[in-house]
Amino acid sequence: MLLQDNGRAAVAVMLSMLVGIVNDTCVKLVASRLPLGEIMFLRGILALALVFAYCMATGAFRHFSGLRHRLVIVRVAAEVGAALLYLPALFRLPLANATAILQSLPLMVTAGAALFLGAPVGWRRWLAIALGFTGVLIIARPGLEGFNIWALVALAGVACAALRDLVTRSLPAGISSFGITVLTLVGICAAGLGLTSVEDWVMPTRRELVLLLAAAVFFNGAFLLMIFAMRTGEIAVVAPFRYSIIVWAIGLGFVVWGEVPDAFTLLGAAVIVATGIYSFLRERKLARRPDLASGPTRILPASGQHQPEA
Repeated sequence: MLLQDNGRAAVAVMLSMLVGIVNDTCVKLVASRLPLGEIMFLRGILALALVFAYCMATGAFRHFSGLRHRLVIVRVAAEVGAALLYLPALFRLPLANATAILQSLPLMVTAGAALFLGAPVGWRRWLAIALGFTGVLIIARPGLEGFNIWALVALAGVACAALRDLVTRSLPAGISSFGITVLTLVGICAAGLGLTSVEDWVMPTRRELVLLLAAAVFFNGAFLLMIFAMRTGEIAVVAPFRYSIIVWAIGLGFVVWGEVPDAFTLLGAAVIVATGIYSFLRERKLARRPDLASGPTRILPASGQHQPEA
């Protein structure tokens, strides 16, 4: 059963990455004319309408419970913070660069679990985390001609996403994923509407509305697929499948904008991916060591599963 759960979760992660990068592409296409708050509000309203229609058709509203849980509120706030930081960075960075920085998320989750949840992390994984963030700096290139401050803004957005993922695995099992989705979309709509008060509203064209509707569909799909994956599989097994998104980002960036990643971006992405995969493989190795079975337990990053520590 565990093997089947991990297989389903791995497929869900890969699908989430695919539809997620298509969502980013649609949003980035309309960002050349529409302001951030308007994009967040319109995409959020469209996504919320789709979720409401599904819940009405399936009766999912009857299963909404526990949404006042404090961890749900924290998760919503973290998701909104991630959007407010990552989206403007996405608009100003090549798609592959922003996506590669986003892939430091699993390493940041590991660090967050150690620093804030008391999960012991050995020196090997701390070294992997340090090398992974070195990969981010290679992409950002501080002090060099190619430096872009928005790379650091994207990293701040990833920090909010890490908090979101840590909280997700700590949520009680009885809380509806659709309920979490609805609350998150309400939070994103509210934040976007707030931004429109200090922005100039631009009337969207038919093409832009179609792109925003497509983004809403793909956003919902990525959101629900990732929640399913985080709740179903072992994070140390399925999380490396996140890195499939880099291939899709490079491909879409080239097809849509003619973007070709430079050597620094490719090197930084390779460092992030390599250290992330090592970190997950290390988790699996520790989980299989019988001599540690009676040792102190710890919570795997973003998984909620207890494992002995080296």
